[in-house]
Amino acid sequence: MRTIKGPGIFLAQFMGDTAPFNSLKSICEWAASIGFKGVQIPSWDTRLINLQQAAESKTYADEIKGIVNASGLEITELSTHLQGQLVAVNPAFSEMFDQFAPAQYHNNINARTEWAVNQLKYAAKASRNLGLDAHATFSGALLWAPAMYPWPQRPTGLVEAGFAELAKRWMPILNAFEEQGVDVCYEIHPGEDLHDGASYERFLEAVGNHKRACLLYDPSHLVLQCLNYLEYIDIYHERIKAFHVKDAEFNPTGRSGVYGGFQSWIDRPGRFRSLGDGQVDFKSVFSKLTQYDYAGWAVMEWECCMKHPEDGAKEGAPFIKNHIIRVTDKAFDDFAGAATDDAFNNRILGI
Repeated sequence: MRTIKGPGIFLAQFMGDTAPFNSLKSICEWAASIGFKGVQIPSWDTRLINLQQAAESKTYADEIKGIVNASGLEITELSTHLQGQLVAVNPAFSEMFDQFAPAQYHNNINARTEWAVNQLKYAAKASRNLGLDAHATFSGALLWAPAMYPWPQRPTGLVEAGFAELAKRWMPILNAFEEQGVDVCYEIHPGEDLHDGASYERFLEAVGNHKRACLLYDPSHLVLQCLNYLEYIDIYHERIKAFHVKDAEFNPTGRSGVYGGFQSWIDRPGRFRSLGDGQVDFKSVFSKLTQYDYAGWAVMEWECCMKHPEDGAKEGAPFIKNHIIRVTDKAFDDFAGAATDDAFNNRILGI
């Protein structure tokens, strides 16, 4: 077993227009000052990184890594959540998702998709230039809007066709990551076609069990779907290569449940919370991941409808640190052990 690395912090929700949240150097110094050891970098934010340049120039990648290291931090992973979303977009959402791409690709689905695919390929090379082995992203969604709930009845073959197309779009990306020796870690998330274990298994089958089609484990999204988030680790631990530490709670009422009734986050039965304020059993989560020898980072993703993000971050670093299990290098009953050899064992067995 290995000790999980951390605490790390996903920078996406903390970036802003004022210091220390407006540059890589200053936000890393801030993160280090409150106890974090790693940063997950959202690759769409050019204040932090130029993704194409990091892919094409090892010198530039080393400069980015140097800025992070100078603050006493490491890069945990790059993230392409926004670009990954655009690999597959149902037309019903197309206009709303245009904001995730540069303006020249708006109102042009094909050009926007091509841009997104190229972004993921850049991310593969940039990850390798930065010495990273895992990458965080979304799968995108063709089926979520029209087929998530089977009413009206889904046409025969619709789901199969949707996953075949999703696999077709992702296979060149997965192969690009394979060339660089980097795992693609899909965050299982409502709104994505890969939103639970069953949908992930459909995708995995469609891509021929591609070795790079891995998982980002985030228990909060499983709590809000009423999944068993601990059994999920038992089932998929071999594919879990990234970990978002995010809390959530689900308190259904007589008025509203999983779907939320179009309410704001503060009024929904299922809502994200700062670490320690929700219902996730993180002691069991960290124990299971340690048991299965998870070798990656524990990265806080802050999303809370109540608490200020800076308070959530200050509380989050020690929360993660206190949950990381320093693995033992000896068995607890070694003190009672006796010297042994084959002859001794044979005498015990009577052979």
